Amino acid sequence: MLTLSSGGLKYRLSRSLENRYITYMLFIVVMLLKLVLMHYSLQVKNIDMNRVDYIIAIGSLFLVSFWTFWLPKRGRISALMLLNMILTGIIYADLVFFRYFEDFITVPILLQAGQVGSLGESIRSLIYWQDLFFFIDWIVLIPLTVSLVFRKKKERGYISAPTYGTSSRRKTVIRRFITGALVLLLGMMLTFVPIKKSAETWAAGLFEANWWNVTLYNVTGLIAFHGYDVYRYAQDHLGLQPALPSEEVENHRKWFEQKKANRNTASDSFGQYKGSNVIMIQTEAFMNFVVNQKINGQEITPNFNELMKESMYFSNFYHQTALGRTSDADFVTQSSLLPLPAGSVFTRYPSHEYDTIPTILKENGYAANVYHSYDSSFWNRHNVYKEMNYDRYYSKKDFKQDEMLGWSVSDESFFNQSLNMMKDVPEPFYSFLITLTSHHPYTLPKEKKMLDTGQFEGTMFGDYLQSMHYVDQALGKFMEQMKAQGLWDTSILVIYGDHDNSIKDQAMYEQFLGRPLNDLDMEQIMNQVPLLIHLPDGDHAGVYPEPAGMMNTAPTIYHLLGISQENYFLMGDSLLENQERLIPLRSGTFSNNEVFYIPEESGSFEKGVCYSLSTRQPTDVNACRAGYEETKQMLNLSDQVITYDLLKQFKTSSPDKK
Repeated sequence: MLTLSSGGLKYRLSRSLENRYITYMLFIVVMLLKLVLMHYSLQVKNIDMNRVDYIIAIGSLFLVSFWTFWLPKRGRISALMLLNMILTGIIYADLVFFRYFEDFITVPILLQAGQVGSLGESIRSLIYWQDLFFFIDWIVLIPLTVSLVFRKKKERGYISAPTYGTSSRRKTVIRRFITGALVLLLGMMLTFVPIKKSAETWAAGLFEANWWNVTLYNVTGLIAFHGYDVYRYAQDHLGLQPALPSEEVENHRKWFEQKKANRNTASDSFGQYKGSNVIMIQTEAFMNFVVNQKINGQEITPNFNELMKESMYFSNFYHQTALGRTSDADFVTQSSLLPLPAGSVFTRYPSHEYDTIPTILKENGYAANVYHSYDSSFWNRHNVYKEMNYDRYYSKKDFKQDEMLGWSVSDESFFNQSLNMMKDVPEPFYSFLITLTSHHPYTLPKEKKMLDTGQFEGTMFGDYLQSMHYVDQALGKFMEQMKAQGLWDTSILVIYGDHDNSIKDQAMYEQFLGRPLNDLDMEQIMNQVPLLIHLPDGDHAGVYPEPAGMMNTAPTIYHLLGISQENYFLMGDSLLENQERLIPLRSGTFSNNEVFYIPEESGSFEKGVCYSLSTRQPTDVNACRAGYEETKQMLNLSDQVITYDLLKQFKTSSPDKK
């Protein structure tokens, strides 16, 4: 009897779970819990899940699963388990991605998925043991699903195969169809009605401005965000995007023409270094806060600090990157445009026309080469650099793999080999070098760790400081080799960091700097990287505290070389022009000489915080309104120039082309 009772219980449990409503509601509850767990694991300030967010989340789950009601019993159970696995994978992938990039995975990022395998240790360092909770339900549900789907029609005499007539089968199919259609309708109402209401009230203009994916997530929730992202990508690439109105195109052209008219070329420094070589180094994760700093009595960047004394050093220089990270730094610096809100320009619009440093310098008699000791396909560089008109891209296959550190050959070996390759390049030349050793997670072998990091020993922060010290040593040897090859007195040397280090633990920075930090301090720390320009004669040396950004780099080089920018479309100004500057970041943050604005994740201007840079305390938010509007305009302008390939239109229809 015990056996029979147990069998009967198992049968009744199986029959209950086979009920389409119980199984479906179990799916909804489990996936909702995972969405909530993921949300609170993000730890994003000022974004909490309220009642509306739960409604949207449930509606979104209805939208992706309504069709399972149209399937027969066993097909429905299998489909729900498969959906569970797919959605869990998406949720968890977004969480890990967010821990590094502070953003979510988008379609353009998925098209770069081939790069994920190269991230190696970086990804492993972002996975925590607590993440097992996202998958714990699988321990029960996967075996149970297999049991329910593949068990025999007759189990120990308890199940007999029912027979249905044609009429009964038809009624069952109709009932399944109506149920699924009702769930679809309910899902649309629960998802789109509150999103539309938000877009018309407190989040007005958000979908048009599209500054930052986190602000979209705050309105849509995760699943609806991905749905919108697919729609947005289809607009860009599948012919769904309407043409930009001619009036808007003309307004954008006029913006650039006004920018050209406001440029000042009367400065004594304009053309002062005409014909000089230009050697530019984009340094991986080099941040401003380590410059001129010591730990346990040791300078972290002694060679860089010494070079600053005879160079122009821009102490408030901001990286302006987004999800493209290193590729964004490359793009913004070379083109004087801004990054896209989702994905990388290098992978989304590599063949569109941009006015870049290698193209413009080649038009003025320069050779142009790029050096990066990694796979040529990473970030689609092999295609992009052809479009930028570089003479040659020296990639991994061109470098002897003699001293491996992290992702590739050590920076020291990379610098040495790159300078040797330059011996055969005719002057004047432009050389762009991209380093790699100091890449996240900043692990160096013991023999390369020369700093006593004290209390930071064994932490990623301590490893980062070690990496920066190593990079500085490599830079010191690079400068010595430049002098030995006779390049020091004939070349403009530009060194800058590409983006932040993805270490966001405020307590670490407070401990390192020895003082409490407010939100303004942290925002500047995470967005400021060094920019150093050494001129052949050491002229114009000093610290330049005015705000500057990557989009100012190319115009500054043209200014020093005496190259007219009249025929080019650049958003930035030369850092040697005496005029006020506004530096926009992709998130909507901006800085000028007086204020620094930090937007609230919802995108509402009034809820953002405006800091006075003289007091470093919050001030009336309206003091930032003009900068806020200009930032919106510049981000939108750059997005449309890139997306609609406007530079090609501008040049095709310009008077001198007719």
